[in-house]
Amino acid sequence: MVRQHRFHGRYESTGRECTWPGCGEPGEFRAPGGRPSGFDGPGDFRWFCLEHVREFNSGYDYFDGMDAEEILRAQSPLHGWQTQTRAFRPDAGVDHSPRWSDFADPLEAIQARARAHVKRRQADLRPENARFTPNERRALDALGLAADVDRKTLRLRYTRLLRQFHPDHNGGDHSYASRLQSVVEAYQLLIKSTAFA
Repeated sequence: MVRQHRFHGRYESTGRECTWPGCGEPGEFRAPGGRPSGFDGPGDFRWFCLEHVREFNSGYDYFDGMDAEEILRAQSPLHGWQTQTRAFRPDAGVDHSPRWSDFADPLEAIQARARAHVKRRQADLRPENARFTPNERRALDALGLAADVDRKTLRLRYTRLLRQFHPDHNGGDHSYASRLQSVVEAYQLLIKSTAFA
């Protein structure tokens, strides 16, 4: 069990070492890791000794990897208020928690999710789907593409969806931001796939 000392951020070390290269001191201070917190849990942490957590913090940049627009959005006092609760989003229930408002009985929601899971597993076993990993097949579904897609069709579909959902092309409407993000993430995953090598 990890116990935190109340005021200074030190956690009792239970044999955990500082993750700084070459340091053998106890890792008693945690810092953000590679995976951020999200739907799957709190994310990863790195553990450092006092000297190295100070050095890590002095060089840490929360905005690293963001473009200017993303930084402005993250700094806005309204950041996060425009998002919908997961259970009520239009894309809710797609490999996540059910969209509860669509069901009169919670058991129906759970049953629908189980059926969708079985359907996905059966699709994974089809020979035409052997070309892609399960994550890549979900990305294909997000783009509305079949498993026999080629690189050119993938690129054309991506371009068309960008034009459809991007605020610069639809009169500044930001309501499709989450859909646009899922399209971009799906394309980035697929373009690196060995299926297109």
